[in-house]
Formats: sequence, structure tokens, C-alpha cells
Amino acid sequence: METLIDDSAATTNSWVKDGTAENFTSDVIDASQDKLVLVDLWAPWCGPCKQLGPLIEKVVNEAKGAVELVKIDIDQHPQIAQSLQVKSIPAVFAFKDGRPVDGFMGAVPESQIKAFVEKHAGPIGPSPVEQAYEAGTQALEEGSTEVALAAFAKILDIEPDHQDAKAQLARVYIILGEVDAAKELVGSIPTEGKISPAVSAAIAAISLAENAANAGELGPLQKKVEAEPDNLDARLELAQALVGGGDHEQGGLELLEIIRRDRDWNDAAGRLELLKLLEVMGPTNPLTNNFRRQLSSILFS
Repeated sequence: METLIDDSAATTNSWVKDGTAENFTSDVIDASQDKLVLVDLWAPWCGPCKQLGPLIEKVVNEAKGAVELVKIDIDQHPQIAQSLQVKSIPAVFAFKDGRPVDGFMGAVPESQIKAFVEKHAGPIGPSPVEQAYEAGTQALEEGSTEVALAAFAKILDIEPDHQDAKAQLARVYIILGEVDAAKELVGSIPTEGKISPAVSAAIAAISLAENAANAGELGPLQKKVEAEPDNLDARLELAQALVGGGDHEQGGLELLEIIRRDRDWNDAAGRLELLKLLEVMGPTNPLTNNFRRQLSSILFS
């Protein structure tokens, strides 16, 4: 099976070098006549430097030669920091045409580093991790569970704290019947990360899976609803069983029917379950738009 991420993607450092005062002119001044050169001023005792270093190296390597990085240990080469009037580290300078044109200080997130590079070197395209995430998400939507599992697991090997990959892997676990594993994975995501649409969808998927597990068998429930159309408890249980079995369309229709019959029943349980389903299906699913239109029609009729 294709791994989706080349194992060398996270380790190659062809465009990263350790600089010295003696080589500064050739490695930075001269080299920046042809392309963007970043100078990262750091020290072994600097905690934020250790956070920034791997991120900036990753962005530079993903630029595939559009930019080079020269790392300067200021303990070994203090004259460079002095000439650039550096007062705190980490400090990063962008050199073009032999002179510094921009810079930033402190540990910043990867997205900000990428934006900084693209500001001066142009778009660098999606990273291998971003490409794998897109491929895994597409596989998940298409029901290719094995491909999605491999993609998200590989991403987490490279970036263990990738919150959206955790969320998508949790959804794969749910499909495989491993709801407890999905809950544990989502539980490892910090509270501030749970506002992400992918994480919200995973949380909704866990709730739907737990409700489905508590629902009865599909056949008897269908017969009960046919015999007692106004039995909304039975209809909700039927909807949950359908959704849990992967029949989102019929399950959603049953939830809409609950809302149509009594929108406020059981603290609007039908609407709440439908909203969870819409979140799990995502905005690009044709059923999502269809169900939203029907829901609006019911609520505003």
C-alpha cells in the first residue's frame, strides 16, 4: 500500500546548514543574490530556540530549494548577533540581494513561519503532511478505511500533536468499531483545539456511535415505527440505529420526520441529533445541503 508520505520528508536537510562567522559572506550574503536565505540565530541553552528550530527546518525543506537556512550558534559566533543588533533569541532574518530585508523574534507557529517564507519566496505549496491529510480525508469520505487509517497514522508518526489528524483517525476507529479508542484519542486533544471543525465532527461521530450502540435491532424498530408512527422514542432509536449502521440518508430522514411531527419533543432531541449528523457528514456532502434545506423548511414554515 502507498504510504502517502515519503519517509525522507521529515528528515531531509539539503537546504539547511550550520553557519560560521568565517563563511557568513559566502553562505548568506553571496547566496542571497540567487534566492532567499534565512539566518536563524540560536544558542544551546535557549528553550524557545529548540521549539523554533525543527519547525523552521521543516518549512525550509518543504520549500524544496526556494529558500535556504543558515543556523548560527551565537555562543560560538557572537559577532554576527552583534552586527545584526540582536537583543534576544531566537531571531530569524530574511536575506535577499545580499542584505537583511525582514525578520522576526521568538518561537512562532509553523503556519506563521510558512507565511513569512512565502511573503519573500512565493508560494511553496502544500507540505507532505498537508497532502497526506487531504488524501486521508478524501479516503475517509469515500469509505476507503484502510487508506485513511494509514494516512492519519503516518501523519501522527511525524507530528504527534496534529489535532485534526487525531480527530480524523478517531473517526476511522469509530468505523472499525473501536469507539473507546476514538474517545481516548479525542480526549488527548487540548480544550482549545476542540473548536476545530474536524475535532467537532469527531466528537459528534462518537456521540452518534454511542447512541447507536444503545439502540435496538433495526428490523423490530422499523416494524414498531410502522405500527406506531407517533412513537417518537421508537423513531429516534430507529434513526440512531440507521446512522450507526452507516445509512445516513435514511437516518437523517427519520430525524427530520421527528422534527416535523414535534420540533420541541424531548428537548429538541431530533434536531440535536440531526445537527450532529450534519457535522459528521461535512459541508461538501450533498446530503448535508439537502437536509439543511428540509430542516429550514420545517422550522420556518
